[in-house]
Amino acid sequence: MPASFKTEAVVLRSIRYGEADRVLHLYSADRGRIGAMAKGVRRVRSRLGGRLEPLSRVRLVCHQGRGDLATVTAADTVDAHPHLREGRAALERGAEACAAVLRLLDSAEPNPAAYNLLCRALALLDSDPGRASRARALAFRAKLLLAAGFAPELASCASCGEAEHLSGFSPAAGGVVCAGCTSRGGFPWDPPERGWFPLGEEAHGFLVGALGRPLADAPDAADLALRQADRALAETLEFHAHVRLARVSA
Repeated sequence: MPASFKTEAVVLRSIRYGEADRVLHLYSADRGRIGAMAKGVRRVRSRLGGRLEPLSRVRLVCHQGRGDLATVTAADTVDAHPHLREGRAALERGAEACAAVLRLLDSAEPNPAAYNLLCRALALLDSDPGRASRARALAFRAKLLLAAGFAPELASCASCGEAEHLSGFSPAAGGVVCAGCTSRGGFPWDPPERGWFPLGEEAHGFLVGALGRPLADAPDAADLALRQADRALAETLEFHAHVRLARVSA
C-alpha cells in the first residue's frame, strides 16, 4: 500500500524533469538506493528550495506510491557542504565519489558502511577542500569496494597463496599475484584483454594503507603507483561486479 517514510540520504544526482520538477538519485542510510521525484522544486517559491542539490546530505519525508519513484514531501538540510562547492578540485572529487556510489550500489538493501564512508568523504572535502587529492579519492574508492564486497586480495597471491614476491595483479584471480605465477605465462582463466599486469611495491603498499587507515589519513604515493592502483581497482570492478567506473582524475 502507498505509505510515507523518513530517511537520511545524500543526493547523488539531480535531473531536470518537465517544467519545474527534478528526478533525484539518492543514497540513504537505511534504504540503500532511492529514486525520487521532487515536484515543483525548480519554482522560485518551492518549499524544498535549494535543499536537494547534488552532494547535499538531507533528511527527507517521502511518499511511496505504486510507481518506482517516491515523491519528496519535505526536506531538511543536514549538511550542504558549502565549502566543497567553492573549488573545482573538491567539487570534482565529490562528484566522482557520488558517481561511484551511483554506479556500484544500485540495490535497495541498506549498506551503512558505504553510506557512512560517502558522508565522511564529502565532509572531509568540505572541511579541507585543498586536500582533494587523487590519493584520497583512490583511498575512498578502495574502501567503497570493501564496503560493497569487492575488495581485492592483497595479503597473498590470489592464485597460489604465496605471501612473498608479490609483483603483479590479476583482475580475474581477484588480487595480487606472485612472480612465480606470472612467470608461468599468465593465467588460463584470464581472457587476453584481462591478463595480469605489473603492480609495484609502492602501489601495493598504497592499496594496503588505503584499506587499513582512516580516510582522513589516506597514504600518498607517486604518480605511477597511483595509476597502477587505479587500474587494479577499476579492473577488479569490471571483472567481478560488471561495473565500469571512470578512472580517478589526476
